[in-house]
Amino acid sequence: MATPYFTAATFRFLRELAANNNRPWFAANKARYEADLRQPFLQLIADLQAPLARISGHYIADPRSQGGSLFRIHRDIRYASDKTPYKTWAGARLFHERARQTEAPSFYLHIQPGDCCVGGGIWHPSPATLKRIREFILGNPASWKKATRSKAFLAHFALGGASLSRHPRGYEASEELIEDIKRKDFVASQGFTDRMALSAELKPLLVDRFRRVAPLVDYLCASLELDF
Repeated sequence: MATPYFTAATFRFLRELAANNNRPWFAANKARYEADLRQPFLQLIADLQAPLARISGHYIADPRSQGGSLFRIHRDIRYASDKTPYKTWAGARLFHERARQTEAPSFYLHIQPGDCCVGGGIWHPSPATLKRIREFILGNPASWKKATRSKAFLAHFALGGASLSRHPRGYEASEELIEDIKRKDFVASQGFTDRMALSAELKPLLVDRFRRVAPLVDYLCASLELDF
């Protein structure tokens, strides 16, 4: 019988980290971070490799402890006004095989007390990449609507992220898909409960949602001339 990856101790650690976000506390509780959060998450990533390969042979779930799919717990505070050193969540990016050479969409998983979610897409693309996606949508509107308006997609996902308040320069306000052209992010996500995160049903849920969001990821790959 499958066992959960995360336990109540996982969320207890994250809640206490949020209340004690400083280096001395983290150093004193690093063993908890390893046992209750980092190692279970790395195992989950490893166990997602085979089902992800069945969705796309060009996407990677990398369980390496350094440089893999799991985001570092340390925040980049060089230019941030918030100088707290640690993230109070854990996330993983299942990335395209060419992601280190070029911008690419990804699948995503986020674990945080009261704010767990799963999804996919491309977040904050560069201006050049953003323009390529917008032009592709204009040239392939039917496929875009199929990827983002199907019953299977809309039953679980909605497009999110930031958008411009007005249509971007070079595009007509009357364009059929102008609200999508105005997007600055092309992402979709669905939240799930803490109870689900702590259950043995987490992996099947993630695999199902990755499969459902795959048409969006596939479309974005096509817009950037990436294999899916």
